[in-house]
Amino acid sequence: MNYTQTLEYLFSSLRSFQDVGADAYKPGLERVAEFCRHLGNPQRNYYTIHIAGTNGKGSVSHILASVLREAGYCVGLYTSPHLKDFRERIKVDGQMISKQRVVNFVDKHKAKMEALGLSFFEMTAAMAFDHFAYSDVEVAVIETGLGGRLDATNIITPIVSVVTNVGLDHTDLLGETLREIAVEKAGIIKKSVPLVLGERDDEYNDVFESVAAAVRSKVIYAEDSFRCVNHHCEGECQRLELERQCDGRMYDIELDLTGDYQRRNAVTAAAVVHYLHDSSPLTISRRAFVEGFAKAARSTGLEGRWQTIGHKPLVVCDTGHNSHGINYVASMLKCYQAEYGKQVCVIGFVREKSVDEILAMLPKEAYYIFTQATISRAMPADEVAERATAAGLQGEVMVGVKEAIARAKEIAGEEDMIFVGGSTFVVAEAL
Repeated sequence: MNYTQTLEYLFSSLRSFQDVGADAYKPGLERVAEFCRHLGNPQRNYYTIHIAGTNGKGSVSHILASVLREAGYCVGLYTSPHLKDFRERIKVDGQMISKQRVVNFVDKHKAKMEALGLSFFEMTAAMAFDHFAYSDVEVAVIETGLGGRLDATNIITPIVSVVTNVGLDHTDLLGETLREIAVEKAGIIKKSVPLVLGERDDEYNDVFESVAAAVRSKVIYAEDSFRCVNHHCEGECQRLELERQCDGRMYDIELDLTGDYQRRNAVTAAAVVHYLHDSSPLTISRRAFVEGFAKAARSTGLEGRWQTIGHKPLVVCDTGHNSHGINYVASMLKCYQAEYGKQVCVIGFVREKSVDEILAMLPKEAYYIFTQATISRAMPADEVAERATAAGLQGEVMVGVKEAIARAKEIAGEEDMIFVGGSTFVVAEAL
C-alpha cells in the first residue's frame, strides 16, 4: 500500500473517534498492552510525561516539548486529534513521522492489529511509542485522547503526570459530574509518580488527593509553584510575568501563543518544568525554560489556539469545543469587542456537545454564520441556527466552512473581526 491507501485503510478499517465519536471508543488497556508486547514494549525505552485534562492539554504538551527540546533532549510528542495531516499526531523534535514510516508500520503489523481488533486510537498510540523508540527519543510528552484511566496511552509509567483541569465534556463516556470525570482523569496517577494539577477546584481536589494517596503519590498544585502576576499581548505573542512561589523569583516570559486563557496553561507548564528540573533525572536551564516558551508554537507546529489567520479584517480561529473551553473563547471575544467595529462568528459543532449551554455563552452582539464540517458527527448547520436563534443569536446559514468564511469576509469590513470555531473540525477546514 502507498501512503494514501494506508490512510484509507486506517480510517475505514479502524474507526476513529474523530470521525464517528463514541462508537469508536474502546475502553480498556488489554488490547493496546498486548500489541505493545508484540512490538517489544517500545514505550519503556524513554522517559515519558503523561498529560490529561478537559482543556489545555494540547497547549501544555507543546510548551513542554519545546522547553525540553531547548534543554537539549530528543523529544517525542504524541497528541490528538490532528487538524490537517494525520502525521501531526506523532512528532520527534517538531518533525512529523514520515509517510514511509506510517506505511511500513501498518504493512508490518496489519495482521496483528486486526487480530486484536484495535481501535484507531490504540493503533496510533502504539505507532507513536514505536516511532519514538526507533528515533532514539530521550523523553516523550504523551497526551491522553479521552479521559485517562482507560485511555490507550495509560500503559506508560511516566516520571510525572499532569491534569490541566476538569470540565464537563464527553459526559456520555466519562461521567455526568465533575467528580465522576475527575475520577477518570485521576486514573493516570501511578504509584510514587507525582501529579501536577493545573487548576484546583473544591469540587474535585479531594478526588485527586485520595487517588494519589492510595498509590503513595503526591499532588502538586500548579498555582502553589507559580503564579502569573501580569500578562499582555504583543502582536501574535504575549508576555507573562511568572513568579516562582518558593522563592519569589520572577520570570519574564514571551509565549508565541495568544489568548488570555494561555496564562493558565503557562502556569501549569512552568510548574511541570520546575518539578522536572528539581526532582527528576532531567535538567532544564533557565535559558531552556525561557526560550522553550518563546518558541512553543514555532518549534512544535502547534496551530488552532487563538491563532490569527488573516488581517483586514482580523481572522482568528480557536479549537475550544466544549462549554469549559468556549467559556474562555467567549471571554476573549468580549475583550476584542471594544477594539473592532463588528464581530462575525463562523461556528459549527459536533452532535454530542452541550450546544445549548455553549450558545448561551457567546456574545449576542456578534453576527453569526452557522456552518458544519464535512464529517458525519457534525451537527447540521440548520439545527445549529435554530438553537442559536432560541439563544438570542442572530445570523444565517452557510453549510460549507470555506463558503461560510468567504461570506463572513463579505460582511466584515477591514476594521472588523471574524472568529472561526466551535469545533476542532471547523477550524481544521479553515486552516
